[in-house]
Amino acid sequence: MRIPYTGPLPAPTIVPRSANTPTGAILALTNFLSAPRSPLLPLSADSHDGTVLLTGAGVSVASGLADYRGTAGTYTLNKSYRPIYYNEFTTNHEARKRYWARSFLGWTNLHKARPNDAHWAVRDLGKRGYISKVITQNVDSFHPIAHPSLPTLELHGYLRSLVCIQCGNHLPRKEFQQSLSTLNPAWAAFLAEMLETGALDSEHPDERRQKGLKSNPDGDVDVPNAPYTTFRYPPCPTCLVNPPILADGSQSTVHTDKDGAWSQQSTAGVLKPAVVMFGESIAASIKTAAEEAIDSASRILVIGSSLATYSAWRLVKRAKERNMPIGVLNVGGVRGEETFYPDIKADNDGSAGVRCSERADKILPALVQSLGQTVPADKEYTSPAAQHSYK
Repeated sequence: MRIPYTGPLPAPTIVPRSANTPTGAILALTNFLSAPRSPLLPLSADSHDGTVLLTGAGVSVASGLADYRGTAGTYTLNKSYRPIYYNEFTTNHEARKRYWARSFLGWTNLHKARPNDAHWAVRDLGKRGYISKVITQNVDSFHPIAHPSLPTLELHGYLRSLVCIQCGNHLPRKEFQQSLSTLNPAWAAFLAEMLETGALDSEHPDERRQKGLKSNPDGDVDVPNAPYTTFRYPPCPTCLVNPPILADGSQSTVHTDKDGAWSQQSTAGVLKPAVVMFGESIAASIKTAAEEAIDSASRILVIGSSLATYSAWRLVKRAKERNMPIGVLNVGGVRGEETFYPDIKADNDGSAGVRCSERADKILPALVQSLGQTVPADKEYTSPAAQHSYK
């Protein structure tokens, strides 16, 4: 994944102008999702009249997670924030210690967080046939949890598992977290103390900073001046039992200390989160699947994303090149949005494109109601009242 775009983002230009209030935004989005297929779209055997959703961190803010560029986002309030890069993680033992120590502290809040009203509304929009597929940049797994029957492509991976760099084995994060706790009793005691005092109850960076902490995206917590070099992490259990042959044809080795922590003498057994780090390539199969999702849809709706990462921005660029109507529901500016709507006529009611700057968890449930209560026959469907009540 490329380094994210860091230039200034344009101020939102609301489209249509009536979408400058919650009520106007709901009406415009209703028209957008219910509009007939645009005659400007190319015809293909795989195309159909459906909407592909592209979501970002803004969708999960109401779940208590930090976002990137919102008013309380990490990049907004923590100007010194620098994410770890793939090459740094894979080659630097000390960098991995620091990463896993911070991740160990932040995982508890991420693990107990749950999908919010925006995710449940996406589920209901899918049940009603308005959404055909979801592409998410988020790594919190909320989309597949909230709507398992609505296909979700996790563009940047997920934090629920780890993957071995050498053998490709996957390991559940919950199991890994327990191993970290066992190997680092002092850190585990520190985490227990923070949980008991409520120091981790807020994901708001300012509130964390007042308690001597810095919360960052992707579920990590920075404790200034913490002894990160003392942190230990386990090796890949598969490599430990059966060390793999390396790319150069040599036999790898995996060593541990007396407690079972990965030793620097090892040449394999390094686990990383199953996310796409900056500087790491997105798998070709994921790229292809994302492109096919765009090509088979008739419109795209971006929710909670500034499109600062190239992997997401290129998908909207592809949609634009196919003459797909583009909708954006995001608080604040979006990369390249000035190029999305130049050809839209003044009398557009949202059908040809929509841009509104509102919170997804407030707008999407109301959008479900606006689009009507009639649900296509589906024996697996349970009403929102039975599964989840919007706040």
